[in-house]
Amino acid sequence: MTSPLGEADWEALRAEARDAMSHAYAPYSGYPVGAAARVDDGRTVSGCNVENASYGLGLCAECGLVSRLQATGGGRLTHFVCVDGEGAALVPCGRCRQLLYEFGGPELVLETPAGFVTLAEMLPQAFGPGHLRK
Repeated sequence: MTSPLGEADWEALRAEARDAMSHAYAPYSGYPVGAAARVDDGRTVSGCNVENASYGLGLCAECGLVSRLQATGGGRLTHFVCVDGEGAALVPCGRCRQLLYEFGGPELVLETPAGFVTLAEMLPQAFGPGHLRK
């Protein structure tokens, strides 16, 4: 299935996100999350949430995804999906929206429960790297 906002194999991205979710470490919340994204060079990167007994130190799936992006050569994220333990699409939290903006920018296409949107639509008037270069 392709998005009206850009070409992507969304079913493959969802499958990758579900696989990542199966590796989540969520013993406290019981809420495993997986994320997958397409990179501008054609790679796919993924991540899962990793909780910690000190709740505030838990890592969202997007954190692992961005770490993997950087560890495997960097690049820009073009298409993104995040899923819960049932495989249903989720909307990234505020912190992760900011993280995705850093590595995908306003044109990053996200699959959400309401359909496909760009990050610019989800995070209007975002603060980003360009503000620090002025």
